[in-house]
Amino acid sequence: MASSTTSEMSPVETKPSVPDTLTQRALLLNMGPSHPAMHGVIRIVLALDGERVEDAQIEIGYLHRAFEKECEVVGWGQAFPYTDRLNYVSPLINNVCYAMGVEKLLDIHPTERCDYIRVIISEISRLTDHQTCIAASAMEMGAMTPFIYLMKAREYLYGLVEELTGARLTVSYVRVGGVKADLPEGWLERLDKALDLVMVEADEVDRLLTRNRIFIDRTKDVGKISSELAWSLGFTGPVLRSTGRARDLRKDEPYLVYDRLDFDVPVGTIGDNYDRYLVRMEEMRQSVRILRQAIKQIPGGAVQVDLAGRPLLGAQMVDAAKMGMTADLLLRTVCPDPTLEGTGKTSARRVNSPDKGTVLPPKEDTYGNIEGLMNHFMLIMEGQGIKPPPGEIYVANEAPNGELGFYMVSDGTGRAYRVHCRPPCYYLMQGMDRMIKGDMIADVIATFGTINMIAGELDR
Repeated sequence: MASSTTSEMSPVETKPSVPDTLTQRALLLNMGPSHPAMHGVIRIVLALDGERVEDAQIEIGYLHRAFEKECEVVGWGQAFPYTDRLNYVSPLINNVCYAMGVEKLLDIHPTERCDYIRVIISEISRLTDHQTCIAASAMEMGAMTPFIYLMKAREYLYGLVEELTGARLTVSYVRVGGVKADLPEGWLERLDKALDLVMVEADEVDRLLTRNRIFIDRTKDVGKISSELAWSLGFTGPVLRSTGRARDLRKDEPYLVYDRLDFDVPVGTIGDNYDRYLVRMEEMRQSVRILRQAIKQIPGGAVQVDLAGRPLLGAQMVDAAKMGMTADLLLRTVCPDPTLEGTGKTSARRVNSPDKGTVLPPKEDTYGNIEGLMNHFMLIMEGQGIKPPPGEIYVANEAPNGELGFYMVSDGTGRAYRVHCRPPCYYLMQGMDRMIKGDMIADVIATFGTINMIAGELDR
């Protein structure tokens, strides 16, 4: 009976052989550009074995900003609105780096107070960028609550940025030779209080995510890249530091006044998504540490206080000059429009280079005397503006995603002969195929989020 049953079942238990061609052929899947996580500008062609990524091809080029060519058809000082849109989450750092490049060509340097202001706005930008990256990455993995906390923290800082520059993202605050205007009265005190609130939210996110079992499972040993491979591909910033390399231009090649400030460079160990999260979290704490030191150290600068004349509205000063009533205009201070606040003589010279061939004169001079008006007119007139001597330079700073650099060539005219941007995202994206290989489809989104791709600087 038993043998009969066995003989009857044996043909059924025999499995048909599967052709080798089916097991060797991978499924090709397009992820993006229409996929929500690809931001409409990235296409990843995945070769899949089931849900595991066997290979990937990264394709950029759906934005077509033409940033570099735009910089070559406008004046040297007119490119700041274009730099805003490189990394539009932290535009002030882009402003600073571009200005440093043109100043290096001109061989000029702004005031010490301006250097501190540039450090302050750079670290605010680093905070807002890391907050956005961690918040969006967590949300794309299903953690909505940290997103809300970090966006709340970012609002504290964006409010201060808006007060300082007049805008939240398209700031255009920095100028060649200085900044648009000095800090508003009481702004540093409000920043100091905002930093306390920012750290409250950051600590809350730390408690929610850092030891969260689900979050660790989704990020630990996922998206790994070795230190040697990352270095050879040109990685910089938090992604490189997550592999264990403590490369940071603020420490290795100090600029502005970073050499006067005490801070640490956090590093990871194995270069996975979890390490990148930890590095950015610690960098936020270090940025707060830098900001508190800068707030205490920033000098007041030489202030020209006018005790003899009463303030005049800008329009009144212009009318007085038109009628020849110029006898006491040099003793007057101007009350400019709100958008020009901080550009008067009591503050403009504190934050700008004294080079008249580069920096616009204080509004009292523009409104009140012919020399100032001519100086202002010549700087903004087509073909008469900033003209660096012929030469070429490369300058870089430590942006939130890594090394942001500008290679500039001047032919001695009012426009750049060549401007090339070295965006940190470009190098990170060229290594993404290695980072996602061997992981699951769901891990692609998590890894992509920790790279913090910003389309404006990637496809520039």
